[in-house]
Amino acid sequence: MKISTKIAIGLSGALVLIVIVIMGVIILQAQPSSTAGEGNPETGLASAIREDTHILDDAGEGAVTLVEFLDFECEACAAFYPVVADLRKEFAGEVTFALRYFPLPGHFNSKNAALAVEAAAQQGQLEGMYTMMFQTQLEWGEAQETRAPLFRQFAEELNLNLTEYDATVADPATLERIESDFDDGLELGVASTPTFFVNDQMLQLTSFDDLRLAIVEELGR
Repeated sequence: MKISTKIAIGLSGALVLIVIVIMGVIILQAQPSSTAGEGNPETGLASAIREDTHILDDAGEGAVTLVEFLDFECEACAAFYPVVADLRKEFAGEVTFALRYFPLPGHFNSKNAALAVEAAAQQGQLEGMYTMMFQTQLEWGEAQETRAPLFRQFAEELNLNLTEYDATVADPATLERIESDFDDGLELGVASTPTFFVNDQMLQLTSFDDLRLAIVEELGR
């Protein structure tokens, strides 16, 4: 059966239109989310850092801010831990370093670890538990049973009040605090850990050095 010229032209035009529509969808999906820099008007989330965000080093008002969304069971986060430690020394007084919880669902003990860190933070030992988690990750990471008792031992080593520690870990408000960080991360476009924001701009890192370069650029050096 022969197809008339008019029909053939019509089919060709339809195919071209379909291709254009598909390409448009692909381009839209590939564009980065604007929530990181501009905030979300529905949630009021205008920044990667909030009043209740945990600060490791405070460089004061107007300083460059680096915020890390992390998972204490994440191997990549552990790999970046010494990198961040070096940057904290290099840019002391110039950059405010902050952390936010982003426990990935695929990690069995990521929320347990975050609960332990938050409980320690409420007793003034954020830095101590944060450090201990990454330094011991090989001991408990990837375990498929709870490591909460081990984290309680860490609390004891840090001389925390264990009665208060236990109460904080069991308090639903503590988990809500962690989940609020996670939810904010999703709103900001966080999909994996670690994810870093420098002055509310999400970084796309290809190497450890990229993190330092982003800070240097923002400082205008």
